[in-house]
Amino acid sequence: MRQASGNTTAPAPVLRDPGAGPDGPGTGAFFDVDNTIIRGASSFHLAVGLYRRGFFRKRDLVEFGLHQFRYLTFGENKHQIDEVRSRALSIMTGHSVAEVTAIAEDIYDEVLCLRIYPGTQRLLDQHIAAGHSVWLVTATPVEIGSLIARRLGATGALGTIAEHRDGFYTGSLVGDMLHGQAKADAVRALAERESIDLSASYAYGDSTNDVAILSEVGFPCAINPDRRLRRYAAEVGWPVREFRNRRRNARRGTTVASLAGLAWAGGLVTRAVLRSWRGSHDGGDLL
Repeated sequence: MRQASGNTTAPAPVLRDPGAGPDGPGTGAFFDVDNTIIRGASSFHLAVGLYRRGFFRKRDLVEFGLHQFRYLTFGENKHQIDEVRSRALSIMTGHSVAEVTAIAEDIYDEVLCLRIYPGTQRLLDQHIAAGHSVWLVTATPVEIGSLIARRLGATGALGTIAEHRDGFYTGSLVGDMLHGQAKADAVRALAERESIDLSASYAYGDSTNDVAILSEVGFPCAINPDRRLRRYAAEVGWPVREFRNRRRNARRGTTVASLAGLAWAGGLVTRAVLRSWRGSHDGGDLL
């Protein structure tokens, strides 16, 4: 990892175009997903879709909405991520992999495809055109990461592996959540298996939790960085790409979008409660 120390001037950022380096699968491009490719947390939108299909309670949706608001406004927080992970695993227990994957396909078509940053997609497409091995590396369940990778034309995805037996989730993980240093370890293992030269490869992320994976490659780049990663990138000389609107408008727009998303989730809950109340008074059943 490149570190800044004392009064040493950070090296000039090296921003290499994907087409300027070597072509072929021996060069890798590793993309974080949430807030790098997709605005916000992809798991929140999956949670909304699962709620609509009766997977969990109204209170759970509000909690996921609050996490989404904090994530978009303040960036990642490991404690919050662990809380979401634990709750999500308990919700998934007993459901089939096929069922969740089918729902995820619908959520991608309904929501996620509309939240992809065009600038990041152009960058990803350039890597694909150069024949690079393009991988999404995300804490999101690997089934979701693989779906997004397939839709974007990437090589594949590394993600958190939720244990399943006979096609049904058990509520446990296989190994650790793919986050922070675990991402870097997974990328190194993949590079060894696939004969990828990390010194000639690229990585993209939005938060300080992505520093580990960014440090593994010869050409790291911060995309839509949070405040801490922006500061760190300036210290060590990493280039930054901003695919949101101008920063001031981006912060304002992100907060508005977060509040709107939370209000939407709250509206879903309110409507569900009203339907339940009316049904109990009219003798009807709750749909």
